[in-house]
Amino acid sequence: MAATAKTSSIEITPIESTRDLKRFIRLPHDIYAGRDEWRAPLHIERRMHLSQKHNPAFEHLDWRAWLAWIDGRAVGRITAQVDRLRETEHGDRVGYFGMLEAIDDARVFAGLLTTAETWLTERGMTAVHGPFNLTINDECGLLIEGLDTPPMMMMGHGREYYAPYVEAEGYDKAVDMLAYWIDLAFEHPRPMRRLLERYRSRIHIRPIERSRYTEELDTLRDIFNDAWADNWGFVPFTEAEFRDMGNTLKLLIADDLVQIAEVNGKPAAFIVGLPNLNEAARDLNGRLSPIGIGKLLWRLKVRFPRTARVPLMGVRQQYQDGPLGAALAFGVIAAMQKSLRAHGATGCELSWILEDNKGMRDIIERLGAHAYKTYRIYRKTL
Repeated sequence: MAATAKTSSIEITPIESTRDLKRFIRLPHDIYAGRDEWRAPLHIERRMHLSQKHNPAFEHLDWRAWLAWIDGRAVGRITAQVDRLRETEHGDRVGYFGMLEAIDDARVFAGLLTTAETWLTERGMTAVHGPFNLTINDECGLLIEGLDTPPMMMMGHGREYYAPYVEAEGYDKAVDMLAYWIDLAFEHPRPMRRLLERYRSRIHIRPIERSRYTEELDTLRDIFNDAWADNWGFVPFTEAEFRDMGNTLKLLIADDLVQIAEVNGKPAAFIVGLPNLNEAARDLNGRLSPIGIGKLLWRLKVRFPRTARVPLMGVRQQYQDGPLGAALAFGVIAAMQKSLRAHGATGCELSWILEDNKGMRDIIERLGAHAYKTYRIYRKTL
């Protein structure tokens, strides 16, 4: 790891203007310059994500963002967040850091992390976890394995020196999260076929009904918040957050890329598959010109990317520890496999999955999926 010359001082400044925010959003272009595996997120999406007007997460989130400078050049960035729903859910005073990007310089990482920690301490936080961009229901985790592969949509990336510099500042592992890759030509194992046949009369799997879209979103959120309630660090989706996400997805995906499984007529599980926006936007460099918009829509709606991602899946807790729960998981995965292949996708990322989620890991590994990326959440006592 190389460091900037020691004669150069580091300045950390808060984001206070539109110009500052633009520089904050564009900084990764400098960090990943020349890295073929990196995919630039769309700038307009990042602006909306960081906008208190457009992102309903700010209804329960306090935050601050900073840039690091050396000799007038932006060389790093970070955010700090206090999610009030976190304290409500867990009864602790844990703050977050996130959106960490920086050049290969230990002093920059130290300055950014110290700045975020000081802000959190001033607000009564006793520990910090991260990275979260901005909540646990957004991009989260620092990529520590799989750096040579492009990031999928709504997943972070990183450089090989990030983890050592974070750990040098006193952070250790809180939990690891895995991203799995599966070839969509996978065959259904005999135990899976038998299980689905066993419960064929009780399970009905269907696509989302666009004519009842708002009601369907409420159903998906209810299943998700129930299914994930006991997972590490869980914070529930609010109604506003889930509807905002759902309204965005409504513009991007076909109805058959959301599948709902019912048991005796009652919704019990669901899965969401997304065309890989990062593949479709790979040559746009984060910008959406009129021509770029046309290219993106054609690639998403007509040609469809060859890769996809499953970011959301859930089975109600009452079914999770039995064969019916496994049948529900197998069933929605099989339905999504069929839909994605019909649209032309050949491979899919399943992410993220907690390392201790043995049940789900066993199910997807039986289908031939393999863990190809690891994201780590770090923690530190303040």
